[in-house]
Amino acid sequence: MSGDEKNGFLMKVIGPKKRWRAYKGRVKDLPESHRTAVEAIERYLMHFVPTDGDSNAAMFEDLADLFEQAAADGTPIGGIVGEDPVEFADEFARNYSEGGYVPARARKQLTEDIERAAGISAGTEDATA
Repeated sequence: MSGDEKNGFLMKVIGPKKRWRAYKGRVKDLPESHRTAVEAIERYLMHFVPTDGDSNAAMFEDLADLFEQAAADGTPIGGIVGEDPVEFADEFARNYSEGGYVPARARKQLTEDIERAAGISAGTEDATA
């Protein structure tokens, strides 16, 4: 492998890792309810992840942007995702890929996680969950 090939390979591996770590740091800084919702959407979106690392990184960075702005504006979780979190996530993902296989279990999990996040925001989280 030549020096240029090696550098190109390293940038493909390290660049996305740096972006991913930066994204995860941004999510960590969100209020608990918003962080919980982003993490739930992130798990769901993993079914849609494009093979292009830059598109993938942009999708998650945009998700962080959306929730950071919503948190700054005091927008509740329901005001971001609407009544159907699966529809929100599907539509969000369509902006970045042609979609992917999403099992019913993943859809159900996303809905439950968003309901839990909304409960955290409203101060009504069930401690037994």
